[in-house]
Amino acid sequence: MTDSTAAATPPQKGVLGWIERVGNRLPDPVVLFLWLVGMLVVISAIASAAGWSALHPTEVDPETGRQKVIAATSLLSADNIARLWVEMPATFTHFHPLGYVLVVMLGAGVAERSGLFGTAMRASVRGAPTWMLTPLVAFVAMMGNLAADAAYVVLIPLAAVIYHAAGRHPVAGIAAAFAGVSGGFSANLLPGQLDALLFGITEAAVETVFGDWQANIAGNWYFIAAMLIIFLPVIWYVTDRIIEPRLGTYVPAGLAAKGDIGEQDRPLNDGERKGLRHAGLAILLVVGLWLLFTLGPGTPLIAEDGPPEGRFTPFYQSLVAGFFLLFLLAGWAYGRATGVVGNHRDLVKMMSESMGDMAYYLVLAFAAAHFVAMFAWSNLGLILAVHGADGLKAMDLPAPVLLAAIVLLTAALNLFVGSASAKWALLAPVLVPMLMLLGISAEMTTAAYRVGDGATNIITPLMVYFPLILIFCQRWQPSFGLGSLAATMLPYSIGLLVTGMALVIGWVALDLPLGPGASVHIAVPTATP
Repeated sequence: MTDSTAAATPPQKGVLGWIERVGNRLPDPVVLFLWLVGMLVVISAIASAAGWSALHPTEVDPETGRQKVIAATSLLSADNIARLWVEMPATFTHFHPLGYVLVVMLGAGVAERSGLFGTAMRASVRGAPTWMLTPLVAFVAMMGNLAADAAYVVLIPLAAVIYHAAGRHPVAGIAAAFAGVSGGFSANLLPGQLDALLFGITEAAVETVFGDWQANIAGNWYFIAAMLIIFLPVIWYVTDRIIEPRLGTYVPAGLAAKGDIGEQDRPLNDGERKGLRHAGLAILLVVGLWLLFTLGPGTPLIAEDGPPEGRFTPFYQSLVAGFFLLFLLAGWAYGRATGVVGNHRDLVKMMSESMGDMAYYLVLAFAAAHFVAMFAWSNLGLILAVHGADGLKAMDLPAPVLLAAIVLLTAALNLFVGSASAKWALLAPVLVPMLMLLGISAEMTTAAYRVGDGATNIITPLMVYFPLILIFCQRWQPSFGLGSLAATMLPYSIGLLVTGMALVIGWVALDLPLGPGASVHIAVPTATP
């Protein structure tokens, strides 16, 4: 791999260099949350002393019969200091995204470590006609988000190998796959672990103002499927019409350096084909089981006595467990067929190792959980949401404009803070309640956030996989530098941002359902006796 380090990366100038320098000075997201907690403590003390308050949008004071007045509370008060230390274990373990993500990852870790995800992606793109390479790679890349990190480390270098074998520029294959995996980060035909993660944060944000609210991880299902459909031609056009002509004719160099990834293009062996068949049967089994639970005797996943809009709530809430079981059984079936999983001990080991991969997330979740909880204790989230909603209502901006602004805000913030969960934990406690007070659902606000979060992933050097993608490119073109990668991905970023924003605006204008039981608009929560 000597060629992978042949190209020195010179100091970057201009806007890209400024972003890189500023972003590199930012602390790790964990430390960033701790800093924010410190700032929150100071601001809460000032707000309490200044008498900041707001009328609660949904609660009534039983003594006066009027809307309850919510005042800012100092986090330095005796009650809040005691609450911090006494409730610390509960604050962490009750953080909504934590349970969702850990449950899904228990199953997804088995599917990844057994080799199912990698083999499925290889099987999807091998042998495709040359003209179909780009749309197929883009499609598999966006669907590959279900596999999380596996899509980066398996599909992206594999795309380069396949493009090279087809006589096309390998870097174009890397760019198309990177655009799909990272630029189309939320686009998918199925909800997955990212939905569980983001809606867990959304649920916590809603509850800071409106009390109990159950997240539906399928609440963006239709929207993310539409994202995949409209992003596919964008990635196809940019790759074949802009990027590949710009890269010019590929001249092979340093082929010895590619031996470590050429193995990924080998044909599937009999064991892998058998494993995929068994995994497919396992998936059909889980789908059939959930259909039985939903439509069979007793309908345990249907609340028949509930209101019409709430009858499918148990089904939606069961999807986290459903994806856990689907990934677990499919990974186990594949591993048994290929010999990777010999007995139950191998299965337990894979599940344990997947939890090891979540170690950093647990640390981040601990810091984020306390920031979100303390934000709620101070009442600042509710006060900002109410006054922010009043200000936006006075401006009389249409809903599409508000949501387009969220897309742009998220895209800009993403240049500096790459973690999707970290950004949403910062934004959701204010944005979600504020827009709910304007009649925009939590699901719609989450969808707008997801568009902005993905679009600029592929142009910021602060994205954790950006250096890895650069090394993949340098394996094929040693002179390829950081600026080359950013310039290559910029047309994708612009295309995905523009089309994603158009999708958000069109979705709101047409008032289309975002997912089962999830609409764009809601009744504005009001105070009732």
